[in-house]
Amino acid sequence: MSKEIILVTGASSGFGAMTARALAHAGHTVYASMRETTGRNALRVAELAHYAAEHNVNLRAVELDVTSDASVAAGIEKIVADTGRIDVVVHNAGHMSFGPAEAFTPEQYAELYDINVLSTQRVNRAALPAMRQQGKGLVVWVSSSSARGGTPPFLAPYFAAKAAMDALAVSYAGELALWGIETSIIVPGAFTKGTNHFVHSGSPADKAVADAYENGPYAGIADRALKGLAALEPADADAGEVAVAITDVVGRPHGKRPFRVHIDPSKDGAEIVNAMADRVRAELLRRIGLGDLLAPRQG
Repeated sequence: MSKEIILVTGASSGFGAMTARALAHAGHTVYASMRETTGRNALRVAELAHYAAEHNVNLRAVELDVTSDASVAAGIEKIVADTGRIDVVVHNAGHMSFGPAEAFTPEQYAELYDINVLSTQRVNRAALPAMRQQGKGLVVWVSSSSARGGTPPFLAPYFAAKAAMDALAVSYAGELALWGIETSIIVPGAFTKGTNHFVHSGSPADKAVADAYENGPYAGIADRALKGLAALEPADADAGEVAVAITDVVGRPHGKRPFRVHIDPSKDGAEIVNAMADRVRAELLRRIGLGDLLAPRQG
């Protein structure tokens, strides 16, 4: 297995932190990106450095705020300056919100789209020129079963943002293939334990509208939704399996990586819907004479 130079965004905690460590243990050089490395995340940086030394792995923190063009550019420039290349980008940075769709302001939707969708565009525009010059690379997108699976209420802004990111990933796949750049979309289910997604989720700014829902016919629906999701999740569900899946994808030979991988212990239906959608995409590309866009160019 070749050893890759890898950027994992949003790696201060959750899937990102677990993935960065798993990839480093697999022998790769991993840059775990986070913002405010000398401020609020300084302790995370120290913990990461201690972990790397203790386990003798090549795991490095890099300052990178996915909501800032300048920060993204500087972070990726540092990686290329340090190593001479960048082989893999793992789009993991994201944020969740929970509450009635109507109670979120347009500005909140825009902020959530910025973190979950526009962030990937900033990183791509900074990293892809180097990958295109190399003629080889891998872009891993951490999507969500919410993009196409069952959709319980009160998660609309997050679901919509993840669906947009997934659609962007699919479009990018065909536009990067002839550059030799591969795409894999990782689809985690609704893990209610093992990450801070639900714990740190955003809430609606319009409290009056939120209260109208909670005190009207939708009273108790939020609790029922969260309890229902938790009940679907098997007792042995392990959020670390997402990191295992990403590490497995990265470790496979170039051109042999799966286009999409689901890690959804709750089985919310996304795998079924995605299988059909991905098949339809492949069939259409072949019908219009673009079947060569379904796999990365070799050599």
